[in-house]
Amino acid sequence: MVKFISSAIKAILCLSASFPLASAFTNPVRNPGGSDPWMVYSGGYYYLMSTTWTDVQIARSETVDGLKTAEKKVVYTTTEASHCCNVWAPEVHYLGDKWYIYYTAGNADNLDGQNMHVLAGGSTPYDDYTYAGQLTNAWAIDGSVLRFNDWGNFLMFSCFHGVDYQSICLQQLGDDFVSLTGDITVISEPTEEFETHGTPVNEGPVALYVNGATQIVYSASYCWTPYYCLGLLTWDGSSDPRQASAWSKHDGCLLSSANGNYGTGHNSFFQSADGSETWIAYHATSNSSGACDDSRYTMVQPMIANSDGSLSFGEAATWEEVFEEPS
Repeated sequence: MVKFISSAIKAILCLSASFPLASAFTNPVRNPGGSDPWMVYSGGYYYLMSTTWTDVQIARSETVDGLKTAEKKVVYTTTEASHCCNVWAPEVHYLGDKWYIYYTAGNADNLDGQNMHVLAGGSTPYDDYTYAGQLTNAWAIDGSVLRFNDWGNFLMFSCFHGVDYQSICLQQLGDDFVSLTGDITVISEPTEEFETHGTPVNEGPVALYVNGATQIVYSASYCWTPYYCLGLLTWDGSSDPRQASAWSKHDGCLLSSANGNYGTGHNSFFQSADGSETWIAYHATSNSSGACDDSRYTMVQPMIANSDGSLSFGEAATWEEVFEEPS
């Protein structure tokens, strides 16, 4: 009898190895503390960073579901008055031969001293990091990297540069990836109706490269409203990307409040392990008035592939919807 049970178990294990059970997850992936989520996939792990207010952290897991309980590794903290506090929107990018974290930080007194900073890491996102310096000298938040074959790399961020409201700005990223060169230029201002709820805002820009197009997805309107949503800029493919005229703006929001998720914004994109799928991570709140605080949680869902090669965002998923892990 014992021998029979042992043989049966071996057979089941062999069958499971040949046909692995599908794993799945539900949203939210991080709740609370899921503001400004940045996700990447590299070397067998999904990495997640989000706003912590006090330090820079990164978590990793072999599955999206595992990020719910993954250890958060603190990669940088400081008591330096100029950038000790109000730590927002960390992003990890692979440039050259190592990983860099770009993030926002300022002083403890108010939000007037917010600037962009950079940490230099190693060959994996989970390696140790060292502080590489402050990138901007005037109010700037939500930095992200924008890449071009012919124009080089840029840091895009939200700032007030000769404009009245938070706008999307570009500045050339140095070859060392820890400095900026050239002038700041404004490529998008919050002038459309969907960008002006609460107060006019363009922030949280992130690059999307699909079907040969270079696009910027950004957050529009004030986060303390339920109208905070995702907008889209598309590059014309040839003009100097530092010129506002090189970008066309989509009419209206691409992802808006839905299914009890309000203020859907500040997103990132990542690829599945096999590269066949594009996924989006974004934050939302259950507060029907919108929120800019730690009540925001991280949502993760697949983008919808259209027949022409473009991607659609769908709508914010319910917490009951079950997603299979990325391919």
